[in-house]
Amino acid sequence: MNVQEQIDNYITSQPEPKRSDMQALHGIIMEIMPSCKLWFLDGKNSENKTVSNPNIGYGSRTIKYAGGKTKEFYQIGMSANTSGISVYILGIEDKTYLSRTYGPNIGKATVTGYCIQFKTLKNINTDVLAAAIRNGAETKNG
Repeated sequence: MNVQEQIDNYITSQPEPKRSDMQALHGIIMEIMPSCKLWFLDGKNSENKTVSNPNIGYGSRTIKYAGGKTKEFYQIGMSANTSGISVYILGIEDKTYLSRTYGPNIGKATVTGYCIQFKTLKNINTDVLAAAIRNGAETKNG
């Protein structure tokens, strides 16, 4: 199964309305990043134990670790969770930037240093979410 098929299966496995919201959000991200690399992480570690919710990744960035090693990873991520949907915007060095810039106008969402979490798309301003994703897609630091 290729990455696109894994993404499609993951989204269609979600209950409504989460399924429709994730499909819409996937479309928004693909409009912002039309030729990006797609990722699908099933949430399992090397021992096949579940360590996180499965997530879809968009784009590519290089993470630099303190010891000098580097790793390729996605820039934008999306994941279903028990209370709704999380959007991850990675590579932002200022951990207050997302909440200061997008938090006041995004609607009913929790905004942390790199994550925007919400129950349904109808509770948030999708233009503000799209602006945050667009900003994250343009951030290239690791």
